Amino acid sequence: MTIKQLSIFLENKSGTLVKVLDLIKQSQIQLIAMTIADTAEYGICRILCSEPTKAYQELKNAGVAVALTDVFAIELDNEPGRGADAIKAFSDNGISIAYLYSFLVGGKGILVFRTDNNEQAREVIILNNLKFVTEDQLTTWA
Repeated sequence: MTIKQLSIFLENKSGTLVKVLDLIKQSQIQLIAMTIADTAEYGICRILCSEPTKAYQELKNAGVAVALTDVFAIELDNEPGRGADAIKAFSDNGISIAYLYSFLVGGKGILVFRTDNNEQAREVIILNNLKFVTEDQLTTWA
């Protein structure tokens, strides 16, 4: 019910992001979504891609500080308020969201997030009939 996400720690200086993106490009891996959160000294780049395990190995072999993380991805109707409704279901059950990002692909809204309680989050997804997204679906839609 979870998908793999790359979490890459980038020094805040010119060229570090290009190095990562070039390594992924050379490996013929398709980027699906990417977000960067920054601090004064470094950034955390989170990437969904077509082959996360391969990308992880390529980056690790090149000396890049990278982690492979399990995150949830749910499909939402592309209508105003659907993301708020989904997050409310987790909040109502006492589940904290560590971070999230969303994007549109194939006419579908995708909400990607990490929680403090994966087991309870799975239950909320099932009980609320939320549609979880697989890595294969993301690759097909991209």
